[in-house]
Amino acid sequence: MCNLCCLLDCFAVFGRDCDRAAGAYPGRNSLGGPGGSGSSSSGTGTSALSAAPGGYNTAGLSPNLSPGPASAGRKMVVSAEMCCFCFDPPRTPRFTNDPYPLFITWKIGRDKRLRGCIGTFSAMNLHSGLREYTLTSALKDSRFPPMTRDELPRLLCSVSLLTNFEDVGDYLDWEIGAHGIRIEFFNEKGSKRTATYLPEVAKEKGWDHIQTMDSLLRKGGYKAPITNDFRNTIKLTRYRSEKMTMSYAEYIAHRQHHHYQNAIGHPLPPYNHYS
Repeated sequence: MCNLCCLLDCFAVFGRDCDRAAGAYPGRNSLGGPGGSGSSSSGTGTSALSAAPGGYNTAGLSPNLSPGPASAGRKMVVSAEMCCFCFDPPRTPRFTNDPYPLFITWKIGRDKRLRGCIGTFSAMNLHSGLREYTLTSALKDSRFPPMTRDELPRLLCSVSLLTNFEDVGDYLDWEIGAHGIRIEFFNEKGSKRTATYLPEVAKEKGWDHIQTMDSLLRKGGYKAPITNDFRNTIKLTRYRSEKMTMSYAEYIAHRQHHHYQNAIGHPLPPYNHYS
């Protein structure tokens, strides 16, 4: 049984008091996933994130256990081991502990329906950050009931590490399919709002720049008519991301391979050999 199973069982019995034992501390600049506006747990403003779609069909890899595109000439940091860690959060990590902004996305079933997505734009050391947001996204996404152990066999987990943040003066100055965007704006009541889409969302939806921006404004809670003058008041930050997706079945296969290799005394190859 994976340790996530135990934590989900604990949550089902003890409710939110189980978080302290699991090491989950929601509310640190957490953002909701797609399907509506997710409010930051601190209660200041509204933020929304659309999760990345399910796995990439990368040659030589399974349809789900696949990395997103890395920046040219740079080795990817995200690894399959990070997804394994999300299914088994109390384990000792075998990947870098460098700080990154990050998001954890859970999807379920053959149609890969969103089941939870929460993360942070504040750079966190990966060991504690992945542990925290694994549990927060599984148990505390306000749009969904907490995950249950029965759902585990149908789950897919995606880890997204956000990089290369750039403030830009023109709301059109970003590339569809390459950049994620985070916007800040003031709504019709004068309240500051933020919202974000990961790099693959606009391409997946078939949107152009204007459609993406207007969708993001609505997701962030802007209800007034959207004019070009208003779009020009938006503060936009573009960024890139690295993403890895793994199904529960692939996690189990990795774990069994790990045990088998240890039993016969051969070292395991590093999980980031997909880079």
